[in-house]
Parts: sequence; structure tokens; C-alpha cells
Amino acid sequence: MKQVFPLPGRPLWSGLSPAAGAAVMAAGILSVGMHLIGREVLSLAALVLAAALWLVLAAAFVERLVADRGRFRAEADTPAALTGVAATTVLGTRLSQLGWQTLAAVLLALATVLWPWLLLAVIRNWKRRMPGAVFLVCVATEGLAVLAATLAAALHHDWLAQAALGAFCLGLLLYAVALVHFDFREVVRGAGDHWVAGGALAISALAASKLTASPVWTGSAHTALRWATLVTLVLSLGWYALLLAAELRQWRPHYDIRRWATVFPLGMTAVACLSASAPTGVGWLSPLGEVLLWIAAGAWLLTFTVLATHPGRRQP
Repeated sequence: MKQVFPLPGRPLWSGLSPAAGAAVMAAGILSVGMHLIGREVLSLAALVLAAALWLVLAAAFVERLVADRGRFRAEADTPAALTGVAATTVLGTRLSQLGWQTLAAVLLALATVLWPWLLLAVIRNWKRRMPGAVFLVCVATEGLAVLAATLAAALHHDWLAQAALGAFCLGLLLYAVALVHFDFREVVRGAGDHWVAGGALAISALAASKLTASPVWTGSAHTALRWATLVTLVLSLGWYALLLAAELRQWRPHYDIRRWATVFPLGMTAVACLSASAPTGVGWLSPLGEVLLWIAAGAWLLTFTVLATHPGRRQP
């Protein structure tokens, strides 16, 4: 067990596990969502928090790479390590929305370099029954698709859109493989990361919606992407309903750092609905997404409040 906060005299990031990357993802996707509904002050506040947390985690990554190789290798083999890739792509997506395309492109390059190495390390250590973090192989891959598609639209680079399509298709394949390894008992006993089962489909729907909106794809390709958006979104909403029902049936109020992996799917499902509404022509997805976004914001505030008022809480 590791302390949530470091011991006196140790760096801020010394006690953080890779699972803390979900906190960056949660704040980052809330920033993206708040921007989509025009709540710019809240969006920028969430962005500042996400960026600050990302810098702390980046410092932890570098410190362990340089000074603690044993711990670095042990953590790189766990699915939670892929939160670093996913968090980087979410942050880059929001920066692209601000018009900071160069910085967003740098983050895409960084995530792309880290992704194959971490992905292979994680897959090599898969077991027969895995917690919800197993779906991070899909989330990280689809995160690349989302950021690449976002930059393709902003910079008018067709090759980025094509790369995004490749990442989207690979992400769906990885989801299917992860589903085979997922321990479905986690639905009723998981510590929070079981929500990634639905969040992975939500980020897939977000990637598909951005590809659908791209002028690169026309005719049957556009139609196929529109249906891919709707199918993945409906499946993610189905997971949302199932997981929420399981939470209400088996109440788990205690704090665990993996609860940030609950907040992220809540926010991602909302953003997927908001983003899919226009390119799919399904108008009611937008108000649904706004409602879900405020639920995600409430979940973020609740999780943060529990952490802040119980600094002695521990993380796995």
C-alpha cells in the first residue's frame, strides 16, 4: 500500500501510483465537456487542474525512470500505466480546442511514442481474469484516435484523419480482446475502475463522431462511421445503466484512487453524446449529454471532497 500524499521531505509525486493518471483524465474530460456546453470558466479551471496534475505525474515518471528502475518496470507492466497515454491525449484534445495546435501536436507525438511500449508491456502481463483497468488498452488507443482526429480537423491534414481511423479500428479490436479477459464479477465488487468497461466504448464513440464529422469520409465510409458512432454510443450507455444499477445495489462509498476511473467514464459518456449529436443528426443526444456532464461534475466534486477531507486514505 502506498500513501496518497508523500512523506515529509519526499517529492510531491513520490507516493503516486500510475492509477492517479485517471484523475488527470477525469479533470481533462470535464474541461472538454464544459467547453462544449459553453461553460468556459469551469472548463478553464478544470484544464488548469488537469495540466497541473499531468505535470506532477510526468515528474514521477521521469524520477522513476532515472532513479528507481525496478519500480518503474513493475508499474509499467500494469494496465494503470496506460492512464499516462490516455491522460496526455485528453489534455492535448482540450488544448487543441483552445487553438494551441503545436502543443497539442507535441502531446500527440509524446503519447504515440509511449503507447506501443506500454501497450505491449501490459498485454504481456495479462491474466485470465482482470479488473476494469484491462480496458485501458482500448482507452489509450482511442485517445490517440480522438486527438489525431481533432488535430486533423484543426490543421486540415488528411493523413492524420487516416491515422485516427486506424487507431479507432485497433481500439475496437483491443476492446474485444480486453472483454474476454475482464472479470465480470467486478461489476458488483469493483473499486471504481470497472466503469472503464463503459468508458472505453464512450471514448470509441467520441473518436467515431470526430471521424464522422471529417470531410475526408464521404458516401458509404461516412455512413459506416455514423453507424459506428451510434452503436458504440448505445453500448456505452447500456454499460452506464448497468454499472449505475450495480452501484445502487452494492453501495461502495469508501474512497479508493480507482474512483477517478469512475469519474472519467461518466464524463466521457457525456462528451461522447455532446459530440455525436451534430454529425449523426440525432438532436436529443445533446441535452442528454449536458445532463450526464453535470452528473459527472457532481461525481468529480464528491470524489475530490472525500479525498480532501480524508487525507489519510490509502491507495492500492
